[in-house]
Amino acid sequence: MALSLPAIMKTTAARLSALYLLLFALCAVLLVFYMTSLSARMLTAQTQETINDEVLGLARAYQRGGLPVLVRVVENRSRQPGANLYLIADVNGQILTGNVQSLEPGVIETEGWTTEPFSYQRFGEGELDRLRSGATDQPAPQAGDNSTPQSTGEKGHNAIALVLRLPNQMIMLVGRDLGEPERFRAVISRALTLALGMMGLGGLLIWFFVGRAALKRIDSVSDASRRIMGGDLSGRLPVTGAGDEFDRLSENLNAMLARIAMLNEGLKQVSDNIAHDLKTP
Repeated sequence: MALSLPAIMKTTAARLSALYLLLFALCAVLLVFYMTSLSARMLTAQTQETINDEVLGLARAYQRGGLPVLVRVVENRSRQPGANLYLIADVNGQILTGNVQSLEPGVIETEGWTTEPFSYQRFGEGELDRLRSGATDQPAPQAGDNSTPQSTGEKGHNAIALVLRLPNQMIMLVGRDLGEPERFRAVISRALTLALGMMGLGGLLIWFFVGRAALKRIDSVSDASRRIMGGDLSGRLPVTGAGDEFDRLSENLNAMLARIAMLNEGLKQVSDNIAHDLKTP
């Protein structure tokens, strides 16, 4: 008997498999969101720990030599490549030194951790962007410019930071760029989505081929049942020898058919004896 996809979809096994596949997809989506959120929290905690270590180092420098030593250390660290951000501003919020040229308004006005990632621009990136675009006639922003990077049409970065007030009320910001954590989080999300998608596709293919095999067994049992109902009482349901539930069902039904055949044979003998006795004078 030819098998087709609609025939498979009408089976109870197909409906149960579709339900399990739907539940698996739901769990997979929840797992992706959970792992993404977990990785984001872990990366945020690691970033904050790195910032705290930098703050402790700068605090020791301030204790050794006051503001001049702190400024010198900040300038030295600002020249080093990396994702760390350093900024020292006066009491009015004007940037004095560091590797941050501009950032969102209001970031350094509140002491403590920034509640949300903020946009900023590193020192010197504005001039580099203008040179690349050929806009050399535009004036370069001053070091103390505290404007939002997006307001000038320049590409900004996102970061989190810890804002501190020095004893002389000057402002120090120590932060870290979020570009690398965001890329890492995106890689994790893509990898999880791809892995779960492949698992779902594999489960769908396995379900299809297993469903076809089960449907073949059921069709063979149905064919044998139709032959028996057509009058072939010697027919039996097929047994493959696998010992599975189909074989156990076929064996039980075959035993029942054998018992029915014995009863029919006994009834036939009784009927023949009665007919013979009725013919005898």
